[in-house]
Amino acid sequence: MDVEGQVLCPWVTWFIDVATKVIVGVAVTPHEPARDAVLAALRTGISRTDPYGPFGGLPTRVRVDRGKEFLCRTVSNALGGFAVLVEDLPAYTPYRKGTIEALNSAVDEMFLVSLPGYTRHARPVGAHHPEDVNDLLSFADFVGALLCWVQWWNTQHQPCGLQPGLTLMAAWEADPTPVEGVPEEQLAFFALEDDGRVRKISTSGVRWRRRFYIAPWMVGHVGTRVRLRYLPHYDGQIEVFSSEGRGRHLGTAYLAEEATLEQRRALSAVREKKARALKADLKAAEKLRRTRYTATTTPGTPRPRRTVTGQQAQAEIARAKATDLAARALPDLLPPREPPEGWARPRPVPEARPSLGTVPQPPASDAATGTEPASQTEE
Repeated sequence: MDVEGQVLCPWVTWFIDVATKVIVGVAVTPHEPARDAVLAALRTGISRTDPYGPFGGLPTRVRVDRGKEFLCRTVSNALGGFAVLVEDLPAYTPYRKGTIEALNSAVDEMFLVSLPGYTRHARPVGAHHPEDVNDLLSFADFVGALLCWVQWWNTQHQPCGLQPGLTLMAAWEADPTPVEGVPEEQLAFFALEDDGRVRKISTSGVRWRRRFYIAPWMVGHVGTRVRLRYLPHYDGQIEVFSSEGRGRHLGTAYLAEEATLEQRRALSAVREKKARALKADLKAAEKLRRTRYTATTTPGTPRPRRTVTGQQAQAEIARAKATDLAARALPDLLPPREPPEGWARPRPVPEARPSLGTVPQPPASDAATGTEPASQTEE
């Protein structure tokens, strides 16, 4: 699909009901998903209001594979808040979650194959024709088409696993299992993270991660102590709560002075150019680091293929030292000043004591009287 002029492959994260095969929650990302996609799909799976209902409700058990985005602490805490058991399936056992594997195959064969840009089309051997951006769907069009297919799957599709002529929606309504719902006010801020710090609203807004967030409702709230909650991996907006009591929700704040689309595209081009230069430098450095030797047919010391002169070696070493900040440091250039009088100073070093086993010479008075001094050796 086309995402701001780039060709990207979307990823779909969804939850399915095991008994009726109904898709209860969906989230789409233009790249590999993280815990934010799991939380978004889980929130839509629990909610039973439009446009996600009537399917959903609080699950009794959630079965996941060993994906790190499913096993993270944020997802476990979010489900643990509703006392939902998370069952981590063993590795390399796709048959333990056959319902979701069958859904992945169904969406591939029934929906994705008909879209432009499908990567598994049959092509001649050795032929590679990159997709044109103008021929692909935009991200919004792809998500809209996918949600329409999900709606068709839940309301009109008649899989062979159910009774003949029975749709998934009819099977859901005929299931006598009670469904436990969750109030929408509890799901409004479901799985938002909190860094635990208390901040103040200033005339510039709320400062978070060295940037300011503003909103019209902040007028008249300068000096209010607040706490922030945010969605993982997304810093475009934050939710502001009061720091007193149970934390009343004050409103949503948005990033101030957000970059425009043209600025983000220019920045992406600069970063891409820098990445290519760094990759080229790394490739050249790895080539120079590796030593190759000539082939030999007689016993002897191996000879390197490339030889350098002493002048070339010294020049390269000097260039490396010129870029090494630690080698260029001069810690003794400016001597340290004397500490103030009020500072505690280290204790003075004690005088050196006689070494073990030494015997000093007797005094002259003792030698004249013929007496022997007491031994002063240390044992």
